[in-house]
Amino acid sequence: MIRVKKIRIPELPTREPRRLYVYLPHDYSSSEERYPVLYMFDGHNVFYDAHATYGKSWGMKEYLTRTRLPLMVVAVECNPEGTRRLNEYAPWDRDIPRLGHLEGLGKVTMNWITGPLKQWVDRTYRTLPDREHTYIAGSSMGGLMSLYAVTAYNEVFSRAAALSPSIHAGGRHLHELIRSAGLQPTTRVYMDVGTEEISHSEYAVLAGLFTCAAELVRSGAEVAARLVPGAAHNEAAWERRIPVFMDYLLGPDGGNEAEITN
Repeated sequence: MIRVKKIRIPELPTREPRRLYVYLPHDYSSSEERYPVLYMFDGHNVFYDAHATYGKSWGMKEYLTRTRLPLMVVAVECNPEGTRRLNEYAPWDRDIPRLGHLEGLGKVTMNWITGPLKQWVDRTYRTLPDREHTYIAGSSMGGLMSLYAVTAYNEVFSRAAALSPSIHAGGRHLHELIRSAGLQPTTRVYMDVGTEEISHSEYAVLAGLFTCAAELVRSGAEVAARLVPGAAHNEAAWERRIPVFMDYLLGPDGGNEAEITN
């Protein structure tokens, strides 16, 4: 069951409402169980093709229906006004080639997610609200935000998935944050990038991914970092990786290492 409601986030500069999606496990209405919660960025791209920016979602609904995981998913639509999504998903002010100046509203976004949103979710639904049962995931700029969230808000999130993360948009600030984080030992992070996302002039993308992975390990996290053959930068590619990152996040033994898969 997916509940969809229109919301406004007063802390963020937008006039338009956005969708909030709450996926409830198949047995939610027939049990008294409490459930872990996975928060996801770009909620409009998570469940429904009809809502997705490019007409193709992650297919998360089909995956959860098929696997019947005892897990809630809370997904928030990004800012629907122009390119303001980039500002909401930028943890720091940055000038990025081809993107221009980013106003770093990522901290404001995360303060809202970990504050008013999480409080409402935990008050409204039967969640397991503690850190060990609270996760976060996203792709591209949402992947960058997932890395930022699990590091800067490590007291809230124990596990994160960052698919094709825009590490370059974090720059030195991201590396400095990770190196100084001192993560709790149960922190687990999945990261990846597809080979079709990397041109001959962009191998810095790959270097950035595995540098971050190594820094996360040194800061105390368990990390799986993957190079995915043939994968492009789109929702169809990220959908195919759902079983991989979900198995890693939710599995009993992630292993404290950075893996290279080819």
